[in-house]
Amino acid sequence: MTLFLVESTINEISTKDAFSAFVEKVHATEGTHVIEVQVAKDFSRAYFIIEAATEQEAKSALEAQNAVADLTKEVRLIGKELDEVKNNNEQVNYLVEWEIPAEITMEKYLERKKKNSVKYEEVPDVKFSRTYVCEDMTKCLCFYDAPDEAAVKRAREAVQTPITSLTELAD
Repeated sequence: MTLFLVESTINEISTKDAFSAFVEKVHATEGTHVIEVQVAKDFSRAYFIIEAATEQEAKSALEAQNAVADLTKEVRLIGKELDEVKNNNEQVNYLVEWEIPAEITMEKYLERKKKNSVKYEEVPDVKFSRTYVCEDMTKCLCFYDAPDEAAVKRAREAVQTPITSLTELAD
């Protein structure tokens, strides 16, 4: 099984209960396993990490619930073990998306990540959790627990990595 990021714009869901019910239906899709789901605080956008045999199966898990899969990509988990993420014991409240420049390969990305990750200590009020890197190296999603957006921006400056978009996540 492979990990896939499936991003979806959510138009008709505006409460935590409604979103939870939607996620339960996606969880029930045969042949896939939802590893984690994060949703924007305003419920406008959801980020599913789904374990499936194929990209189409991952995408179909949302489409079966009449949701549009805006983006589906194979991803690699960095910074945590898959079992740790499955246990869902860690709070995150911000998601940073970064469109990776074309000249950065996975090898270069991993080297850079290893070298720069110690610099997070410069921003002790921010806790880096994990990253999902698209295997095609087009973008990555980084999850943080932080007091506010400004703190996340300071952490990204410390590791010398830009932000394409920054989303506050729902509880």
